[in-house]
Parts: sequence; structure tokens; C-alpha cells
Amino acid sequence: MTLKELKNFQVPGFLAGGMACGLKKQGIKDLSLIVSEVPATAAGVFTQNQMVSPTVPISRKALKSSRTVRAIIANSGNANAFTGAQGMKDCEAVVAATAKALDISAKEVLTASTGVISVPLAVKKIEAGIPKLVNQLLPKGWTQAAEGIMTTDLVSKTCAVQYGDIIVGGISKGSGMIQPNMATMLAFLASNIRIDKRTLQRALKEAVDPTFNCITVDGETSTNDMVLLLANGQADNPPVKAGSKAYKDFVTALTHVCKVLAFKIVEDGEGATKFVTFKVNGARTKNQAEQIGKRLANSLLVKTALFGEDPNWGRIIAAVGSAGVPIKPNKLEVALNGTTLVKNGEHVKGVSASSLQKKMKSKEIDIAIGLHLGKASAETYTCDLSYDYVRINAEYTT
Repeated sequence: MTLKELKNFQVPGFLAGGMACGLKKQGIKDLSLIVSEVPATAAGVFTQNQMVSPTVPISRKALKSSRTVRAIIANSGNANAFTGAQGMKDCEAVVAATAKALDISAKEVLTASTGVISVPLAVKKIEAGIPKLVNQLLPKGWTQAAEGIMTTDLVSKTCAVQYGDIIVGGISKGSGMIQPNMATMLAFLASNIRIDKRTLQRALKEAVDPTFNCITVDGETSTNDMVLLLANGQADNPPVKAGSKAYKDFVTALTHVCKVLAFKIVEDGEGATKFVTFKVNGARTKNQAEQIGKRLANSLLVKTALFGEDPNWGRIIAAVGSAGVPIKPNKLEVALNGTTLVKNGEHVKGVSASSLQKKMKSKEIDIAIGLHLGKASAETYTCDLSYDYVRINAEYTT
């Protein structure tokens, strides 16, 4: 199977768009809508934070109770989280307004919000904007939809691929509060494939685990976030069965799109200057490899050293040792962009300091950890921690 990357894409049977409804200043887009022209099967994964926006339980309930979904409505500029009973009413009002404008059932509408926590939602502005947005929807409106969900993002994030008659595309947002184990960002995906709801959910989980669940910017888990996937069957392919070649091809395409969108989130991490990959090899189990990778990716000392382009491998081995995973120090191996720094638990002599400093200036840093305890491995993706990250988050509401 060959995947073809699509630019300025469209997914057959879907319309998308984004506009400014007044939640943000200066006419910046803050409202997005994705609509399937026919009933679509749907799947979703959600944040594990216990303090959630009403958008999370409402969308979860819709996925569980409705056989099909027709729309995703999302706003930025306000998380509508920790806003009490009124927040729930406001969220329900947004869903109802979307359903009315599209002449569909409210049970067929999924919803999401992102922005500042504990600020009442200006729901009247959204209700006024929805009919206007419906009239602006386009088959190629995905870029506008991606712009409508941005918060501290510097760039919009889109990706789509095609194989045969099947297209898989989507958008995402996120640059801070990104932590593995779903979801801590927003991502909306769509395909024209014909697939049942249960199999679609399974495919989404398979695609999310090695992508969105393997990224972290700052170790924080947000209150709102989710990945939603709609499939409307417009490709008219034979129904996809779990485990079949058609299923594996779809998961491959879906995983590719999720990985590209996940990487774009890390690359756009608040104040980020480097994209960092931690590769943990030779672990006893995959879970242990993941645990070490996440410990490294969330270490403030490691991340600040990467920003400072300081090849301080001592911070790396200290983080490995504090990950809560049994290791054998005398077997540890550490390599940075292909240069081995630690072997058999000892510092490798003769490594050129100037060569190492040059490697540290790279925009992409690969750090490989060899445990030599088993055959399991895992990759975790993150960015460095810069002065700008502190500035952005210190001034977030002011």
C-alpha cells in the first residue's frame, strides 16, 4: 500500500470551516465546524483529567448513545471548564444551536472547547455565529477549521493521505499542556471509508497509542481534550472487518495522519526550539520502556539542557535511574544523535566536545537509551523547555 500525501485536501462527503464569532479579539478565528453530509460512524478518545469541561461528558454520551454522528462543533478562546451548572447548560445550548442550523438531531453533534479555564462562555456569540458558519462550509475548508481551534499555537495543523479510493484527513491543535495518555489536545479526523462503529473505535485506539499517546511538551494534562474520528462510508468499499488487510491498511493510513499531527504539536510546543526523540531499547517490557521515555521527556533538567545546547549526559542517566524501572547501571548505554556517550555504564572517553556541541545545535535531537535487559522498546517525542515557555504561561490570562 502506498500513501499519497494530499495538500489543501478534502474528504468526500465532508464540509469544514472556521470563523471569528467574537470570543477572541481582533477578528481572530475562534469557531470551527466539521459536517458529514450523510450519517457517519464515530469514535473518540478523551483526556484522563478528572476536572473536565462539559464538552467531554457530552461528547462521550453522544458517541455511546447515537449510532451515527453528523457534526463536530468546536470553539477556542474559552475552555468552558470548571464553570459549574451554567457551563453545562451553555455547552448543551451550543449543541442545540448546531443541530438546529444543520437540521439534524442534537444526539448527532459532538462538541469541544479550548482556551482559558473557569471563564463563563459567551454562548450568545457562538449561537449567533453558528448559522453564519454553516453557510461558509466548504469541502476544502479544513485549514479554516484548523485555524479556528488554535490557542497558543503558532501554526495551524492539518494532514491528509489517500490510498486507492480511501482518504483519511484531519486537523489538530496543541502547543502546551501536552502529556501522554489521551488526549491533552484536540484532533478531529475524518475518512470516507465504510466501517462499523466498534471497528472504528479499535482502529482509532491503535493509531493513537504510538502517536498522540507518545508526545509530551510539559507533562501537564488538560481538562478538555479529545481525538474524534468520523467515517461516512462514501468510498463504498466492502465493510472493513477487524484484522483484515483492509483494516490494517486503514490503521496504517490513520496512524500516519495521527503521527504527523502529533509531531506538528510537539514542533509547535510553547517556546520550543528543538524536536526531541527518546528511543528506549532493550527493556524487559514495552511499559517499562515507555515509563523511562516519559520520565526523560518530562524532566525539566533534561529539557532545559537541550534548550541550552548543553550535552550534560549526567541529567539523562539521572532521569533514567529515577523512572521507577529496575535497571542494571553497568549495562546502560546512551547515544546522542548517533554519538555514544555512555557504554557499559561508563562515560566513553575521547568524544570530541566540539563535535558534540555541534550536534546539540541541531533542531532535531535523537537520544537513544540502551538498557540491554530485554527486547522491548518505545519512542517518546517532546521538545525543549525555553525562556519563552515560562513567559507564555506566566502571562496566559493577563
